[in-house]
Amino acid sequence: MQPFKPHKLPIKNLDWTRFIHLIGESNREVARFDGLLQSMQNPGVLLSPLTTQEAVLSSKIEGTQVTLQEVLEFEADPTEHAEKHDDIEEVLNYRKAMHYAVENLDKVSFSGRLIKGVHSILLDGVRGENKDRGNFRSGQVHIGKSKKIEEASYVPPAPHDIADAFSNLEKYCHETEKDDLVQLAIIHAQFEIIHPFWDGNGRVGRIILPLFLYFKKVLTSPMFYLSAYFEKNRDEYYQYLKGVSEKNDWESWIEYFLQAVVTQAKENVIKAKAIHSLYDQKKNRIVGLTHSQFAIKTLDFLFSYPIFTSAQFVKLTGIPQGTALRLLSKLKQGEVITEMRTKKGRSAMIYLFPKLLKITG
Repeated sequence: MQPFKPHKLPIKNLDWTRFIHLIGESNREVARFDGLLQSMQNPGVLLSPLTTQEAVLSSKIEGTQVTLQEVLEFEADPTEHAEKHDDIEEVLNYRKAMHYAVENLDKVSFSGRLIKGVHSILLDGVRGENKDRGNFRSGQVHIGKSKKIEEASYVPPAPHDIADAFSNLEKYCHETEKDDLVQLAIIHAQFEIIHPFWDGNGRVGRIILPLFLYFKKVLTSPMFYLSAYFEKNRDEYYQYLKGVSEKNDWESWIEYFLQAVVTQAKENVIKAKAIHSLYDQKKNRIVGLTHSQFAIKTLDFLFSYPIFTSAQFVKLTGIPQGTALRLLSKLKQGEVITEMRTKKGRSAMIYLFPKLLKITG
């Protein structure tokens, strides 16, 4: 098989009539989700577990075998699930890379430099770290179960074509398309087609999704995640991407992508509303239980770390230890939190905020 030659962007002769019905629906659902984000005082705190869940699901598409709860337990106590350390580190790197991208978007814009930085963080200390992380690949790769390129299901562009193809993609990201979501579908597919890195292309391509919508000001917070849909419909995800490279079938891929946006936006709204409602309920409950000046700080901590140790609580909130322990005791008595693991020897007690995990898990 010969390396694929990517199409130049923008795509010419795109049949917009094929997916015009989905454009309106997908944009309405994304706007509805963003309206909910805007109604939250601190969506970054409230939806923190959804960010971690996105990292779990995006990494799962690439073969990791770890759950959201296992990641949160590991963060509370690194001796928990130590046998899954490498998979968990990949998930944590995904989250770090997303934070890096958001923090640096204003400085370096939506650019190759930003994406290379994301890639470098993503592969730091995990599988693929020795594959020239943060730089475009300098050799040929192929995709498929066989190590023989002749039996590959797809052969990405030759290394000498990557710079030009990526430059064209980067330019297109800054152009005005007829619709932002259609543009994002094209950007995501083109990135995966170019396959610019030795490893980690799928995860970088999915980090790009909320980032681009935030960059285009379609979202006020970069928190719209699609990996749940892609993971659930993994065969179709690869099938439609393959259709672009094999048959130049952009329309079917765009239809699939917009349907993913519609479906996932609705699910995201349901989860975000449930989390927002839980936050308001627990705010009143914790204030009533503790009568403490640290009630809101405690509440925000629980939404950021729904599995935690008392030491974590003291360290990350800055609440004096004696006061912090009294607060935890009241929360436990009031059944806001439960003991997930009792203290044994040198192992710390682990607490659980079960109602939040029930929504996000």
